[in-house]
Amino acid sequence: MAFPDCPAPLAAAISARGYAEPTDVQAAVLSPEAHARDLIVSAQTGSGKTVAFGLAMATDLLGADNRPHEAHAPLALVVAPTRELALQVSRELAWLYAHAGARLATCVGGMDASRERRMLAARPQIVVGTPGRLRDHLERGALDLSALKVAVLDEADEMLDMGFREDLEELLDATPEGRRTLLFSATMPRPIVALAKRYQRDALRLETRGADRGHGDIAYQAILVAPADIENAAVNLLRLHEADTAILFCATRDNVRHLHASLVERGFAAVALSGEHSQSERNHALQALRDRRARVCVATDVAARGIDLPTLTLVIHVELPRDAETLQHRSGRTGRAGKKGVAALIVPYPRRRRVELLLRDAGVQAEWRQPPTAEEVVVADRARLIERLLAPIETDSEDAAIAAQLLEQRSPEEIAALLVHAHRAALPRPEELIPDTGPPQRERGARPERAERAPREGFEDSVWFRIDAGRRHNADPRWLLPLLCRRAHVTRGDIGAIRIGMHESFVEIPRGIADRVADTLRRTLKPGAEDESGLAITPAPGGPTIGRGPPSGGGGKPRGPHGGPRPQGASRPQGGPRAPGAPRSPGAPRPQGASRGPGRPAGARPPRGPKR
Repeated sequence: MAFPDCPAPLAAAISARGYAEPTDVQAAVLSPEAHARDLIVSAQTGSGKTVAFGLAMATDLLGADNRPHEAHAPLALVVAPTRELALQVSRELAWLYAHAGARLATCVGGMDASRERRMLAARPQIVVGTPGRLRDHLERGALDLSALKVAVLDEADEMLDMGFREDLEELLDATPEGRRTLLFSATMPRPIVALAKRYQRDALRLETRGADRGHGDIAYQAILVAPADIENAAVNLLRLHEADTAILFCATRDNVRHLHASLVERGFAAVALSGEHSQSERNHALQALRDRRARVCVATDVAARGIDLPTLTLVIHVELPRDAETLQHRSGRTGRAGKKGVAALIVPYPRRRRVELLLRDAGVQAEWRQPPTAEEVVVADRARLIERLLAPIETDSEDAAIAAQLLEQRSPEEIAALLVHAHRAALPRPEELIPDTGPPQRERGARPERAERAPREGFEDSVWFRIDAGRRHNADPRWLLPLLCRRAHVTRGDIGAIRIGMHESFVEIPRGIADRVADTLRRTLKPGAEDESGLAITPAPGGPTIGRGPPSGGGGKPRGPHGGPRPQGASRPQGGPRAPGAPRSPGAPRPQGASRGPGRPAGARPPRGPKR
């Protein structure tokens, strides 16, 4: 038997599940040095932690006859951060201890509390639950922890992040001094270490994540997109891979709601999981994924905790994870049990540097690539369709009769075309993406390129508009183009050349719509806003000033939204007298009482990239 020192009932359950040998974390908790000790176990998501702590607490639950000890109160307590994870743990322990005859009770928020109290009154040996619900039962007297022999904290780092510290401390304070404490966590931040010192005795630290923190069975991709194309890129990724099950991560429940509605409108069989959904809604959504009635799940980080879908092969980070550990937790939903998976991060151009640092912190090597185009999706669809139609199948007499009837009315070529059309009509259409114009680049000391987009027909009579952001602020056409479309309520066809200088940029608009564009830009400007709506975009009668000084009659370039203060760090020309309203030369004394001003709103431009 590959599982050493495993009680016979548990060994029988493991064998029935087809497990041939333990995972790294399971082997670690079964080692002789871990026997009957408090443990701090740091292991990856999807590494078999649930079975691991189920095996580790067997010595506290089972007697010499391999039957559970009878007691007036629970012997084992397992605490998990979310309802779904607690229910999953309960299911895993149920089959693991089925041959031993152990009784389980599950206590989670959103379920019938009176039914849970009846389950606790039946004297279960194992109780699994979420911190808040377990604390509620403890305070009401329904949960007695006086006989507890082992306490397990699963995903302890996440429970502390979610604000369950007081609940955990109250639960652990109600347990006997001699109980074992098994602390399982994918990460070991400082609060976890402090919790371990307080409630554990001579704990053994087990680290089983290994050098490959990024999951060896997961192929990471970093998809560079224009900020306005994030949702379209997610659609094309779903269409290109056509995964059996895919999960898309968003940061907030509002974004989950919006993206889910958008995908359903496009024809995807999608479900949503976030904090606003009840337990019943969560159960229905997960069952739809398991039954293949739905193939796409849109979720927040917390709502996705505990999701275990064997067919999940694609994870899309629609909104970037906040840190390396969140990246691993999200991506760890796929690439399990030796199966391959893909984790794609949709990276807006201005945030590439941040993602590079995130991947470095996570120890992950990602392939940087452009988003799949509509043409690439069509090519993949064609290959999948031909493979599906040519696959051998069994037909019956009814199929043959319908085929004969069709052949009487149509030619074989027409029937084949109709069949292909029927298959393709059921697929959501791929999205057209903003073309990649390439990052702005120039040699050190060289003058900025004058034209980022070549002039074209229809712009012989045009008006220039000035944008208060330039190369120094990491501006490039891939960010400016969608920004202009949103702020000015125009299309890409209404925008001509884009010229980018060090501190400012200029865009060409046909004269026929210039007045309307100027009025719209005034209405969509929100002075002081901490996003791109606070960025000043104004008519520039003198045309671009890049490389030739300020426009004629301009009296110096505009100094911010509505002529406000100059952005902090902007450079000024040297030498010569200072004209009224013109920039002050470096080293010249500032007039008494003058202030630099607050500068540009924090979110009015993309974050600066590395120095060139």
